[in-house]
Amino acid sequence: MEVKLKTTGTEQWYQTITFKLVTVGLLILILLIPLSMVKSVIREREQTDQQVETEIMEQWGGPQIISGPILHLPVYYYTQDKNGHIKKTKKWLHIMPDDLNTEGYIEPHKRHRGIYETVIFNSQLSINGNFDSLNKLTIDADEVDWNKGFISLAITDNRGIKGKVDFKINNQLFEPEAGLISTDLATSGMSVKYPIDPQLISEKINFNITIDISGAKAISFNPIGKKTNINLVSSWKDPSFNGSFLPTKSQISDKGFEANWTITHLNRNFPQYWIGTKHSINENQLGVELYVPVNHYQKSLRSAKYGILIICLTLLVFLFIELVKKKTIQLLQYMLVGLALVLFFSILTALSEFLGFAWAYLAASASIILMVTLYSYGVLKDKAQALWVAALLIVLYTFLFVLLQLNDFAFLAGNIGLFVALAFIMKASTKIKSTNSSQLN
Repeated sequence: MEVKLKTTGTEQWYQTITFKLVTVGLLILILLIPLSMVKSVIREREQTDQQVETEIMEQWGGPQIISGPILHLPVYYYTQDKNGHIKKTKKWLHIMPDDLNTEGYIEPHKRHRGIYETVIFNSQLSINGNFDSLNKLTIDADEVDWNKGFISLAITDNRGIKGKVDFKINNQLFEPEAGLISTDLATSGMSVKYPIDPQLISEKINFNITIDISGAKAISFNPIGKKTNINLVSSWKDPSFNGSFLPTKSQISDKGFEANWTITHLNRNFPQYWIGTKHSINENQLGVELYVPVNHYQKSLRSAKYGILIICLTLLVFLFIELVKKKTIQLLQYMLVGLALVLFFSILTALSEFLGFAWAYLAASASIILMVTLYSYGVLKDKAQALWVAALLIVLYTFLFVLLQLNDFAFLAGNIGLFVALAFIMKASTKIKSTNSSQLN
């Protein structure tokens, strides 16, 4: 015997299941408008946070890139014009160090401005090594002015230089000057005039530099030595090693990190010395970023992206209750429940600015679950059904929180969750058919 849905002559088109489904679907689409407005507010708050970060960096110093020291010598070329006049052209010979060793301790701090915070750092660097004997150079120039040589240390942002800089060359202390005499390789930093005795070019030039540099977010180095060794230590427990080279050795714990890089001249794309601007030293940087795990704005925005899922599943539960349990739920009541679910993301963002994301999530979800549960009891007049709504919301918000904590497996976990949710919805939908098919033709 064929089973058919029973309809009565008094049933109007607006009382059908199809119309109810379409109406709830349109309501969900309408709720996308306030949800998108909440997302816009979150993005605005995040942009304000980034603006504050930029302002602090402008005052304290931004990400720092250290290059050097580098030895520079002026060289000259002579050409004769048609009138027999000699024209003298000056260029700079740039010599990279033979050995370059850097030891650094990075001390991180969190700087606050109102409710916003930025990670800054102070670093104590000790740079030592040597330049190989200059008599090994093969220079394609008419003249080398040994007396006008200088040694530079390029720094991205000079505002980060704190206190006195000890700049020793061959155990002799020199006073560095601000700026670079030659800007072929970098545009900012410090330099030391170092005249070279032509009779001593067979000797190595040793250097030892001690400097305190502050900055924000990241510190990087150009491995310009024939052999470069960099060792960094910090109490920051969430480092992100960036650049062209990962550390040769690294150790990360709750007490901080220690990382070591060992790079040779064979790992880069420029020679030990050249004239002019033939090569760039900025192609193979390495360093560390003081990584901040996904901040509360990013987590709030990610959670809002799942908002439509929570709204759909919750309203579907109300729809099934209405159809299966023969309860009457008005369109306005669907709308109020949906708005309460949208409000969760706004409350979450506001509270996270003061409580941190985890506690804000707990407070916001508990408030919305309690409100929707009490409202459900008032509408349905059924304690058991209201508890089912509460259980659903607890599961949804718990699943969303777990999903936000995942990084690599978030996509997989989300799809598994959607599969399980769809399976339950399909199972629940069979109740609608059996309920409306209680009478047979």
